[in-house]
Amino acid sequence: MFIGHYALGLAAKRAAPRTSLGNLFIAPTLADLLWPIFLLLGMEHVHAVPNPNSFLVGWFDAYPYSHSLFMLIVWGALYGFLYRARTGDKRAALVIGILVVSHWVLDVITHRPDMPLYPGGPEVGLGLWNSAPATIAVEALMLLFGVAIYVRTTRARDGIGRWGFWSLVLLLVISYIGSIKTPAPSSITALAIGAIIFGGVFVLFAWWVDRHREATSIPSNHPAPR
Repeated sequence: MFIGHYALGLAAKRAAPRTSLGNLFIAPTLADLLWPIFLLLGMEHVHAVPNPNSFLVGWFDAYPYSHSLFMLIVWGALYGFLYRARTGDKRAALVIGILVVSHWVLDVITHRPDMPLYPGGPEVGLGLWNSAPATIAVEALMLLFGVAIYVRTTRARDGIGRWGFWSLVLLLVISYIGSIKTPAPSSITALAIGAIIFGGVFVLFAWWVDRHREATSIPSNHPAPR
């Protein structure tokens, strides 16, 4: 799962209209932002295997700290707590916590049985990745719904808000196609560094674009941004 995670971030703008899209991108992809760091530290492991199905090139040997259900609940609670402490927005903090945990749910649907319930615990996975066309169709539909919800929930304040947003969507699509077509990286270090760079770019791009858009409607009881 790749753009499906970002699709949830886009859709979540409706539930947390005052929350930056940057935060709404970090939350559902936090597992993938932590994972390359743990790879570089030698705490988690992956290796590449030859496979005509590009979704099955990466064999995830162990990622208990970034991708287990238990740890994502911990990360989600921590992220939500910090967000609430900074903004006072309890609703958005809950949305952020749920988004963090949603990563495990979506990955269980797509991955082979390699998603741990907790570090050292049993691993599950439904294996949508076994069918590349089905995976692409599901993620494309998710992105369409996410974009539609975000566009209906916000409006552009200027050209950056309008054209920058569609540039962000185009970047996500191009990156997704590239991840499918590009061969496995030459080393785990290159994989980890690339993941850090691209993950950061998406978050910063989303934060920048969202600053040039405004919510079309905000509940009267919603706290002011801080």
